[in-house]
Amino acid sequence: MRSPGRDLLVGIFVMLGLGAVAYLTLSVGGTSFRHGDSLSLIADFDELGGLKPRAPVVISGVKVGQVRAIDLGQDYRARVTLDLQPGLELPNDTSASIVTSGLLGDRYISLQLGGDTQVLKNGDTLTFTESAVLLERLLGKLVHNVGDGSKDDDEEKAK
Repeated sequence: MRSPGRDLLVGIFVMLGLGAVAYLTLSVGGTSFRHGDSLSLIADFDELGGLKPRAPVVISGVKVGQVRAIDLGQDYRARVTLDLQPGLELPNDTSASIVTSGLLGDRYISLQLGGDTQVLKNGDTLTFTESAVLLERLLGKLVHNVGDGSKDDDEEKAK
């Protein structure tokens, strides 16, 4: 025999379970619905090196925000929009660098605070940026320089 009270209780339990799963999915995925009250800044980079949306933004190793969007600017540089915690007062000469966690880890943005007394406002652009260092380019330069150095040594020995 079916009881309407028991059906209602089971329905409420199932809805609570689905709500908990949805909340955990969004929180583990790092999705935030608070774009309105966050500090939004823009940084232009020459090379992203695999930086992705929702990558962390850190100051002194502490996460203070995330990358909201990555677009191509009119000057053909990568334009990165950062969502930072509200209430942060960053000096105008703050710099942004794309760094790697570990040797081959994920990319994130590290902010280094400057000493200016003026602070950045919502929508401002970070003027000092440092693009990602690509391991492939470093290895290519190293191999190229080692190859050139051995030719110079051989030429000196021949004299």
